[in-house]
Amino acid sequence: MSTYLAMWSGPRNISTAMMRAWENRPDTLVWDEPLYAHYLSVTGLDHPGREEVIAAGEPDWQNVVARCTGPIPEDKTIFYQKHMTHHLLPHIGRDWLTSLENVFLIRDPRLVLASYVKTRETVTLDDIGLPQQLEIFEYVQARGVSPLVIDSADFLENPQGYLEALCKHLAIPFSERMLHWPTGPRASDGIWAKHWYAAVQQSTGFEPYRPRTVKLTTDLQAIADQAEPYYQGLYTQRLQL
Repeated sequence: MSTYLAMWSGPRNISTAMMRAWENRPDTLVWDEPLYAHYLSVTGLDHPGREEVIAAGEPDWQNVVARCTGPIPEDKTIFYQKHMTHHLLPHIGRDWLTSLENVFLIRDPRLVLASYVKTRETVTLDDIGLPQQLEIFEYVQARGVSPLVIDSADFLENPQGYLEALCKHLAIPFSERMLHWPTGPRASDGIWAKHWYAAVQQSTGFEPYRPRTVKLTTDLQAIADQAEPYYQGLYTQRLQL
């Protein structure tokens, strides 16, 4: 029995740490942001390492989908796919999503924005992926599925409990190996890791939850205000333990 897990997140969340947790299972193969090269090649956006990302990735979204839904390499039984919601551009087909177990990882947009601008100076609502995340959620939900939504703050207060609940939802056994992992880079990390993954590459597990307050500029606060209804639309659907 094979499990295809698509974790849909915006940037500056715990999605890379979550990828570490799953990769530490011996039965799991991970794929880091498979649609990133296509996203950059189509949008023309200037992200850190843009040309490297496109050269190293798969720019054809149909080839990405074929791999996301095809046989799992290396004799693994779980295929964990770390997807950024904004990478699923409007022209990309959606039918393949029904072949996957879709889970949605959310975070307070104010915290996302405060972190995002440390690496990339300019940001828009679409860059943080909340409208797209709600659209993907509603697409999956409309097809008779009740996908899990996990808020990162809830998760960090109880990583084991949420991982156990997620594994139960997927009908796979929980492994304590998901709670801790060795430091350092991984061959599975995207080539963009040097721009974004410094903290997670030094980590050995999920950081304890720490309440944070941030002060945003007027422009960033305006984006946070635009994002809030999308965030709340997902937050009200979140898994609560």
